[in-house]
Amino acid sequence: MKRKDRVRELVREEAGKIMQEELNDPRLGFITITRVEMTDDLRYAKIYYSVLGTPKQEKDTILAMNSASGFIRKLIAERIGLRFAPDISLKLDKSAKEAMRLDEIFKDIENEHK
Repeated sequence: MKRKDRVRELVREEAGKIMQEELNDPRLGFITITRVEMTDDLRYAKIYYSVLGTPKQEKDTILAMNSASGFIRKLIAERIGLRFAPDISLKLDKSAKEAMRLDEIFKDIENEHK
């Protein structure tokens, strides 16, 4: 396994732990880390997450995540022990929600044909 892959997996694990255990913001919904993308030089990481809940809970979670990004970066840097802490950006991953929506559309089409 390449170093980039190992670091990416460490960042994913630590970000998940931090979001579940360390963040006490009441605006946060139920968050799942879906994936992490890192540059080859390990300087930048995009952390994708999904939120289970209403559109309002999703918006509140986005605000909370944006305000906590510096704290999350600091803790990740401490825990994974890299010389340089990667700059992180937190992105809402809408792929799960889109997959559920498409599944509903396919079910509706299937029901219409019966």
